[in-house]
Amino acid sequence: MEALIPVINKLQDVFNTVGSDSIQLPQIVVLGSQSSGKSSVIESVVGRSFLPRGTGIVTRRPLILQLIYSPLDDRENRSAENGTSNAEEWGRFLHTKKCFTDFDEIRKEIENETERAAGSNKGICPEPINLKIFSTHVVNLTLVDLPGITKVPVGDQPEDIEAQIKDLVLKYIENPNSIILAVTAANTDMATSEALKLAKDVDPDGRRTLAVVTKLDLMDAGTDAIDILCGRVIPVKLGIIGVMNRSQKDIMDQKHIDEQMKDEAAFLQRKYPTLATRNGTPYLAKTLNRLLMHHIRDCLPDLKTRVNIMATQFQSLLNSYGEDVSDKSQTLLQIITKFASAYCSTIEGTARNIETTELCGGARICYIFHETFGRTLDSIHPLAGLSKMDILTAIRNATGPRPALFVPEVSFELLVKRQIRRLEEPSLRCVELIHEEMQRIVQHCGNEVQQEMLRFPKLHEKIVDVVTQLLRRRLPHTNVMVENIVAIELAYINTKHPDFHKDAALVPSLLKSDSDPYSQINLGQRRANTPRNHMSPQVSAHSAASQQPQQQQNNQQQQYSEAHDQNHVGENSTPSMASTWLSNILPPAPTRPDSIENSASNTPVHNNMVSPVKPVNLLPDVPANHNPRRLTDKEQKDCDVIERLIKSYFYIVRKSIQDSVPKAIMHFLVNYVKDNLQSELVTHLYKSDRAETLLNESDHIAVRRKEAADMLKALTRANHIISEIRETHMW
Repeated sequence: MEALIPVINKLQDVFNTVGSDSIQLPQIVVLGSQSSGKSSVIESVVGRSFLPRGTGIVTRRPLILQLIYSPLDDRENRSAENGTSNAEEWGRFLHTKKCFTDFDEIRKEIENETERAAGSNKGICPEPINLKIFSTHVVNLTLVDLPGITKVPVGDQPEDIEAQIKDLVLKYIENPNSIILAVTAANTDMATSEALKLAKDVDPDGRRTLAVVTKLDLMDAGTDAIDILCGRVIPVKLGIIGVMNRSQKDIMDQKHIDEQMKDEAAFLQRKYPTLATRNGTPYLAKTLNRLLMHHIRDCLPDLKTRVNIMATQFQSLLNSYGEDVSDKSQTLLQIITKFASAYCSTIEGTARNIETTELCGGARICYIFHETFGRTLDSIHPLAGLSKMDILTAIRNATGPRPALFVPEVSFELLVKRQIRRLEEPSLRCVELIHEEMQRIVQHCGNEVQQEMLRFPKLHEKIVDVVTQLLRRRLPHTNVMVENIVAIELAYINTKHPDFHKDAALVPSLLKSDSDPYSQINLGQRRANTPRNHMSPQVSAHSAASQQPQQQQNNQQQQYSEAHDQNHVGENSTPSMASTWLSNILPPAPTRPDSIENSASNTPVHNNMVSPVKPVNLLPDVPANHNPRRLTDKEQKDCDVIERLIKSYFYIVRKSIQDSVPKAIMHFLVNYVKDNLQSELVTHLYKSDRAETLLNESDHIAVRRKEAADMLKALTRANHIISEIRETHMW
């Protein structure tokens, strides 16, 4: 059991070498109000006077004090080189290698270090001072002396000095592996003790709190501390121990600690004879040693688990920083190959680390093709931006000076090409989106590659530059191919296309001559609906008699039209009738009261669909058109014929472009970059004279690697020490 505290001291040394406080070791934290006697208690336990003394706040930095029992035959801690082979006691600070055999020099060193960090006028500093005292008279303990709790700022102390000291105290006593030594003066009311209040806040069960009552000899005449020491006033689970400190006059007269011990024992025998054996400084030291050993025994299993977890974490961190580069040419080639492989894997969807927060790589490319680009094309109405007067004007321009008996084919070609050209801009915008995503993939190539990029910033910069230049060179080729796809469709209007031939076959039925009785009846019906036209009874009767066969013909045409419209995506909706997603980003289509596609009630609205990426509008704004006048019957028929033919052929071309553009982009841009990326990187980067420059590490990576390596070494050593003590005690 006695070997447990030296084990903790060794662990403390291990973590002090790397400047880490991430492992909370068992220790005794001395807590109390200002001038309550904390430093005097510590000096009594050590047996030497070595702490700064005075009035007001004297302890202004935490002091981590390790008491190490070192017999004369101790070869581990004693050395002839530093003059401690025959010394009974000496001290050594962490910040200096010098050994102090004069305790007055230890006091001066503490004062100098305090003033260096906290100033010379009552300021405090949370940075601790680490001191080891080796002696043949002490028990193994680890104590932490903290600044006394104060209320009013003095000197150059800030206004929030009370909060600062409280935060500093809580940092140490909140450690579940610490024992709280709550110091209170006997000549004050225990119910107002700040030390006991803070201890109860962090240790409500009292399992790690021990109370010490100082200045027993300074109580008012006629009073005693029997009720306090017996726990009748405020019970403390681990007990309450009373001690008698040296007065300020004794300190000024340099009264020795041994003399004080004798006076304390005599005072306890005279004033508290029944409690003398369970109070006093010697009993306090033994109690602290016993409590700390049992506490260490209970904490050791969890401590070993914590050390193992941290060792695993720092090993992974060290692996992420990579080893020192010996063969830079080989390392450069490995990084280039790894990056090219990760880039292609991100496109193909075979990367190890798959994004779960957003679409990236090949998944985003697929989304652009089928959602952004596909839906945009589907939303383009074949007659958007084309009014009746535009169609009529095109028909008249195609006939020249002669009135036309039939609808000229030239007008159809002229108008359908105008509509097909509207598909070019969304197609080119699709190329831009894919190009941007290919550039963005550089940032989604996996954690392993990204760590290498952070490690070698110059190499990262060059790789990004090579990828950017490759994509930039391929962009014009892809744009030209997409433009050619649209130009090919414009070059030849294939009126013999099998899908187009079905609608073309209906043209004769729409071009009935005006002498056709059904046409005359139809004309009479339209005139009947005009308020300024008055029909004769004969015409009305004739119209009623002829209504049934005309209605049958109209129904047949409408049934075929509806059947044909259902075979084309988007025919039954204008641009404003697209899906909910597109209706929010596309400009509304012009209102066409005579169009059968104007009904918005047939379009389902999917309120539950959420787009995984921000939608993009690929269409330019289309101005609304207005019909300036009413058309004649023949003009209306001619316009209906042209509209039907334009719609039919437009759907054919749109379907072809919707299929061909993604294929062209994949071939000329995506697949080309995938196939040639590694060769491009090797050509531009893999040169022996540039490897030295490209593989220069950033400064912070080198520093972090050294810190991680030192911490891993310390954790490995700590784990070895804990394992040894557990095997020794059969735990």
